[in-house]
Amino acid sequence: MKHNILLVIASVLSIRSVRVRYRPDKPSISMNPEKAEGLSPELQTALEPLLAGIESLSERICEYNEQIEHLAQERYPQVALLKQVKGVGTLIALTFLLTLEDAHRFRKSRDVGCYLGLQPGRRNSGQSEPQMHISKQGDPYLRTLLVQGAQHILGPFGADSDLRRWGLKLAERGGRNGKKRAIIATARKLAVLLHHLWVSGEVYEPLHNSPQRPLAIAA
Repeated sequence: MKHNILLVIASVLSIRSVRVRYRPDKPSISMNPEKAEGLSPELQTALEPLLAGIESLSERICEYNEQIEHLAQERYPQVALLKQVKGVGTLIALTFLLTLEDAHRFRKSRDVGCYLGLQPGRRNSGQSEPQMHISKQGDPYLRTLLVQGAQHILGPFGADSDLRRWGLKLAERGGRNGKKRAIIATARKLAVLLHHLWVSGEVYEPLHNSPQRPLAIAA
């Protein structure tokens, strides 16, 4: 809802070269100084309730985030194990625990990816087995959160790790839809990793399988 309101504001102001910018804790409007005085009183009046709505939503989101953090600290200490992975916050970790309920219901960690519908199917076609779309079985909300986590891991602010390096290499050789496939594959590996940390209680080593040096950044 908050995103939709911002899109409305952006579309209304775009014709006047007014740029919308906001922080989760403090929504704000950034205007071209030369254009700011050109806003009519009617337009300013129309924007006021939209900006007030953003501020109200931001305050509620912050309140809910605080409640989630408190719940995780008080009742689910395993969340800290999962949050060792950069890109996994309290919401992803807690949703993962509550959705799977029992870590030992899966014989192998790799089974979690299939359970959450992140495993692509295969279609036999003569001598080839082309990859199909993921099944999308299991909990759609957790699957969405894991995909968001994967997007962060592979994005410009993702921390260097075995998982990030693997996903970026997959994206490079994946062809036209390589990036999308890499995100889904990284989300699947992320689910497997989180389950492994949950079961083992291990300290996470981001570069366990890679040389301890920063990933080279393409010029």
